[in-house]
Amino acid sequence: MPEVIFEINRDLNVSMRDQAIPGHNRWHPDIPPAATLRTGSTYRIECKDWTDNQVRNDDSSDDIRDMNIDPCHMLSGPFSFEGVEPGDLLVVDIVSIGPFQEQSWGYTGVFAKENGGGFLTDHSPGASKAIWDFDGVWASSRHVPGVRFIGNSHPGLFGCAPSPSLLTEWNRREQALIDQNPDRVTGDVPAHQGEVPSAPQVPALALPPLPKDALLGTLSGSAFDRAAAEACRTIPPESTAATSTSRTSASAAGSTCPCTCPGDSSRSATCTSRRATVRSPFAAP
Repeated sequence: MPEVIFEINRDLNVSMRDQAIPGHNRWHPDIPPAATLRTGSTYRIECKDWTDNQVRNDDSSDDIRDMNIDPCHMLSGPFSFEGVEPGDLLVVDIVSIGPFQEQSWGYTGVFAKENGGGFLTDHSPGASKAIWDFDGVWASSRHVPGVRFIGNSHPGLFGCAPSPSLLTEWNRREQALIDQNPDRVTGDVPAHQGEVPSAPQVPALALPPLPKDALLGTLSGSAFDRAAAEACRTIPPESTAATSTSRTSASAAGSTCPCTCPGDSSRSATCTSRRATVRSPFAAP
């Protein structure tokens, strides 16, 4: 069995903040690595649900409607790699991926217009949810009767830490978008049912740094305060980090991440509570 380099408490209600080694939910080059890895080796990484287990296995979508999105995504890591330099390309093979025995289910969540909704909220403004039960490779849902399919889960979000200059560029880009429409909110709107007169526009146009609910591994004190004020959110896709929605990324496939920091820190997380076995990347100049 591969070495476990990031372990999650089997009481999955224990927050990522309270794990033996906490993960992170922002991109920043100063987050201390949880472990240093060798290229060409295989490791097991355990991950929390990206919402830190805010979603419940029940028949109500109130948890989606009322979700606190500010801590998302909760990521395992970061990890540094021996011998990796800026300009290298990390190639990560996901050998296998699967749920914890303690939580053999996943979900589909449609977010409300007032809290995290996407670009189709004018057509579907309310929150909804479907729970999917896993039976081997098969997935079925009591909320979608008569449907059973082979569930090929995507691995969630992973990427490499930005260099200080790249982080500055990311934040400049996000702020430039906000400046185009400064009266549009950036996502911090209490969830509520239906339309509210004079409510600001939602969903967010862009996401600037947000110290509230930031988790930066073991970083603390003044170093945490400084990094939290400039760390990039994980929701916008970035040049070195993004949510992987490719079906081929789920197992036995290589994903590439460009490096911008020495010993670049790579992060890994999944969209439901899962264990992932990954082959440590090799560096391609």
